[in-house]
Amino acid sequence: MPLDLWTFLIAITLLTMTPGADTMIVIRNTMRGGAKDGLVSSFGICLGLFVHATLSAVGISAILLYSATAFTFLKTIGALYLLWLGFNSLKSFWNAKKMHQTVIQKKPFSFWISMQEGFLSNVLNPKAVIFYMAFLPQFISHEHSALAQSLFLALIHFSIATLWQAILIYTIVSANGFITKKSVRQSLDAISGIVMIGLGIRLFLEKR
Repeated sequence: MPLDLWTFLIAITLLTMTPGADTMIVIRNTMRGGAKDGLVSSFGICLGLFVHATLSAVGISAILLYSATAFTFLKTIGALYLLWLGFNSLKSFWNAKKMHQTVIQKKPFSFWISMQEGFLSNVLNPKAVIFYMAFLPQFISHEHSALAQSLFLALIHFSIATLWQAILIYTIVSANGFITKKSVRQSLDAISGIVMIGLGIRLFLEKR
């Protein structure tokens, strides 16, 4: 394997393992609907990587990188989406407080809702756009198709992210009895809601 590819592999692995909005979505949805919910959400998140790779390759990301208006618009949409997800988690927390059972049942699983939440949380993240625009060109040769190379690198990122998030999901599901306790679910809903709202506010206030 070429040295550049090893460098990309190490860097993208470390980036993937760094907690962020994607991690919170996977944790939140796994707690909400179990392994299926988490895995489909993860798949949606990872599909978004190919969108960023394509935009980077064709240069559309450059518009977002150098246009303050376009960047601010995408950043605002992404921040609002995180805030919406965070408020939904806090809503689940308050609803759970009104219930009397000690164990909370998982919510019905919806493939399209999970896919949509994962996909949008990644695609609407301007940090991912800027990262792909700034990072991927370092590993792309001008002698070959930029789009093909970008999609190949995105496939590597997709594989690493899928594996890491699957491990995370398995860890959560393994604590099944613990996770479904009302007090634990309430705490996790509250924490994930606060963290996602915090990420949304931080993204909204962050300068370019």
